[in-house]
Amino acid sequence: MAKGGRPEGAARLDVRGRRRARRALVQAIYQWQMNAAGAAALISEYAANGTLKNADRPFFEEILAAVVARRDELDGLYEGVLDRDRERLDGVELAILRLGVCELKCREDVPAPVVIDEYVELAKLFGGQDSHKYINGVLDKVAGQLRPGELTEALAARDGSLLDKAAGPLRPGHPDG
Repeated sequence: MAKGGRPEGAARLDVRGRRRARRALVQAIYQWQMNAAGAAALISEYAANGTLKNADRPFFEEILAAVVARRDELDGLYEGVLDRDRERLDGVELAILRLGVCELKCREDVPAPVVIDEYVELAKLFGGQDSHKYINGVLDKVAGQLRPGELTEALAARDGSLLDKAAGPLRPGHPDG
């Protein structure tokens, strides 16, 4: 194993580049919703104007193309948990939900809590005052449907580590204590 728990030879994930790609994706999907530009045109535009500089461009292209191609399928995955008609959602909220659901569905290599957290943060940045709470609730329910048990396991692991820290040493002088 390499440093950080990665297998030997595994590429290190550029977290900042991925975050930049997600931020650009919110803008691109919002733009697509407003004027129905094609994925290829949006990719060209965002690459040419420098928005994708230092972003994870392959991730941007993959998720953008998936949302555009699979819109109806993705919309069907979250519509059942909405408390209102999709047409009443703000355009930014709609873009963020589509992206979050797409990543939950298409990128199982990214843990569900990470996906939810990233899009909640983008809702805080781009959305209305409390839209991040709404995004969190919807994505949490969709993650429970698409990846049953993953959120429960993540919470249990987190809570277990917190309990271990709170409990203190097992025995004075014990190697684990």
